[in-house]
Amino acid sequence: MSTATITQQDQDRIWEHFQNEGVESFQQSAGRLKFLADKIPAGSRVLDIGVGSGVFESLAIQRGLDVHCLDPSERSIQALQTRHGLGEKARVGYSQSIPFDDNSFDYIVVSEVLEHLTDEILAATLNEVHRTLAPGGRLLGSVPSREVLDAQQVICPCCAVPFHRWGHMQSFTPRRMHDLLSDNLVVERIGERPFVSLRHLNWKGKFASTLRLMASQLGIRSSEDHLWFVARKAA
Repeated sequence: MSTATITQQDQDRIWEHFQNEGVESFQQSAGRLKFLADKIPAGSRVLDIGVGSGVFESLAIQRGLDVHCLDPSERSIQALQTRHGLGEKARVGYSQSIPFDDNSFDYIVVSEVLEHLTDEILAATLNEVHRTLAPGGRLLGSVPSREVLDAQQVICPCCAVPFHRWGHMQSFTPRRMHDLLSDNLVVERIGERPFVSLRHLNWKGKFASTLRLMASQLGIRSSEDHLWFVARKAA
């Protein structure tokens, strides 16, 4: 697949739709985001990059986290400002130019974000993460594991341009993720597992998801697995 056809403007258009008109697409994100939020101590100052439908922000506030957020969608940010009274803690912007001060955060969360970035923007994003993390602060996130990008290729019916249906531009293995994060940070953990939110599934879906989780625990990988990672900024 020619991922070069997906521009930043294309990405914005895709996520402007899913985050506002297609919010039901985020139903299965709850399990993944709870898994990540549960790893952050109460009282931590946290930046969530890429807000989706705002599930992480709700979980973070419930856990007593001092949550901030960043997203290109002005509508999504305005919705979070209204819903949670976040004010300037919720800002419009991009990961490659984070509009917060140096050493601001104990944790930065990037869940299902890095796979949407070009090589250049990915490198700039990790530099910005390092800049805005406090010494000893941690980057916490997830990406699809070992994704075959071509398997999700679709064609625009209007212009015949091929693109990944979710706008993914990167595929990650545990080794690639380790090497990537190690350029800026100290890698503490990289895991591989599926994430499910059982409450949104019927009994067949719950049964299949339970089997998938059991298989993962036995080391049997599937196309629905995700990598999750924790990396620390040196003190």
